[in-house]
Amino acid sequence: MLSRISSAWRVVFCSLVAAAVLPLAARTAAAQDAIPAQVAELLRSKVCLGCHQVDTPRVGPPFLAVAQRYGSQPEALDYLVQSIRNGGRYRWGKLSMAAQPQVSADEARLIAQWILTLAPASTPAASATPTETATPPASAAAPAAPASASKP
Repeated sequence: MLSRISSAWRVVFCSLVAAAVLPLAARTAAAQDAIPAQVAELLRSKVCLGCHQVDTPRVGPPFLAVAQRYGSQPEALDYLVQSIRNGGRYRWGKLSMAAQPQVSADEARLIAQWILTLAPASTPAASATPTETATPPASAAAPAAPASASKP
């Protein structure tokens, strides 16, 4: 009797685990498939995927979270390139990212550009050009005179 109950609970437990994990695995696999081939090869060959995934936390933050955090910052691309190459401490909790000297500046730039494409479309840095995000000139900031006041 005990062995039947144990095996029944094992089946239930395995079914629940499978029901919870399979959708996550499918979503992550779909996100991984959306990576451009050149970037995907860099992420694999430079072992980025050992610590990061597209949309799932691992040792480091998911690339999507990085894009959401830094995507609206004007100097995000240069900042991410430097972070990839030089590493960083305590930006995402207690763990630090080790420097990645095996990643060239051009490779880091390509990876960082791709990461920033994951930022939400409403993010100003993702949709605006640098001149659009700059402070408008004083003449543009001044309110326009009412139409009736400008007529003689």
